[in-house]
Amino acid sequence: MTTLRLPRLLRGLSLAALGAALLACTGASAQSVTEIRIGFLSQTPEPPPSVANPDEPAADDGLAGATLAIADNNTTGKFLKQSFVLDSVAVAPDGDAAAALRDLAGRGDRFIIIDAPGATVEALSKLPEARTLLLLNATAPDDVLRGAACTPNLLHVAPSRAMLADALGQYLVKKRWPRWFLVTGRRPEDKLYADAVRRAAKRFGAQIVAEKSWTAESDVNRTAESEIPVFTQTKAYDVLIVADEVGEFGDYLSYRTADPRPVAGTQGLVPTVWHRTHEQWGAAQLQSRFKTSAKRPMTARDHNDWTAVRVVGEAAARARTADPDRLITVIQSPDFTMSAFRGAPLSLRPWDGQLRQPVLLAADRSLVSVSPQEGFLHPRTELDSLGYDQPETLCKTRGKTTP
Repeated sequence: MTTLRLPRLLRGLSLAALGAALLACTGASAQSVTEIRIGFLSQTPEPPPSVANPDEPAADDGLAGATLAIADNNTTGKFLKQSFVLDSVAVAPDGDAAAALRDLAGRGDRFIIIDAPGATVEALSKLPEARTLLLLNATAPDDVLRGAACTPNLLHVAPSRAMLADALGQYLVKKRWPRWFLVTGRRPEDKLYADAVRRAAKRFGAQIVAEKSWTAESDVNRTAESEIPVFTQTKAYDVLIVADEVGEFGDYLSYRTADPRPVAGTQGLVPTVWHRTHEQWGAAQLQSRFKTSAKRPMTARDHNDWTAVRVVGEAAARARTADPDRLITVIQSPDFTMSAFRGAPLSLRPWDGQLRQPVLLAADRSLVSVSPQEGFLHPRTELDSLGYDQPETLCKTRGKTTP
């Protein structure tokens, strides 16, 4: 295991957490160490056969972020006589996620990070065994989980598709690229992403001047040069927005369109929570520590899982307790905030359980911008200009109190 130097690591933790730790150091020294167990349930779907050259994620993609966050939690926790333990269970694509959740709950885990598709997250959140747990959705962007399918025991660390589309839409409108050509893949998740793009266009005054669906059955790797210029002939537009979440064809659009236009969306200029070139607001320090620990750059999935584990650690440091019920109350409080190295503190939207957060806009090898963009105002916080606001929510099972 890599040993991290304490002074360098402490700089990455919030001042509130460190202050609580240092104040409690003397009083806690005589106490026994209390254990806080966090479950980590992951399920990675198989790439569809139509994806010719799928990216192979690292074997520990996501888990490596959670593991680093446990180390971060324990750095502060040792001042408070708190010890954080991660229980990890990987579920096969066709495996029994419900049994895995019951296993974690049986070990005494009251906080469970779920790194899985939206359908799995929804099913787990409705299990009777989940009622006393706090589930943290680390990766599923489905808006329905924050809307009609919301539950009081489910929080969302990952931004929703609406938040991602709004982040991109703000930037495109700011750049005065209001005419969008929307290309949608064949899969259900592509259509959901396209719905979020349409909502963003309407919200920020852009116009979708043309739409097409990608239905080609041929190997796009071999036919892209001849097929894409013909496919992209359409009305005049400023930017092509692609909705291709599994990467079936979107990477082949850049530099092959009939007109010389930028590509954005799931490929090209991408809204995301993390990027390997991001170094602002202390991010360089987290990037360095992660690379030392995992021997590779941090991915967006890693960062989501890191954030989910840090939510629990931050609450424990602030409350100076390991009592799960007390920690759940702290996390769901309107006063709870935490740092994620993105320029603004994260906090919880009480109406749908979503963490407010900035969204990065990145190309393949560069960070381009960060949303919300300047000028997109909101009476509460500019972060609420991304995604579904309180009056728009379809969530009926959570409190609506404005923080």
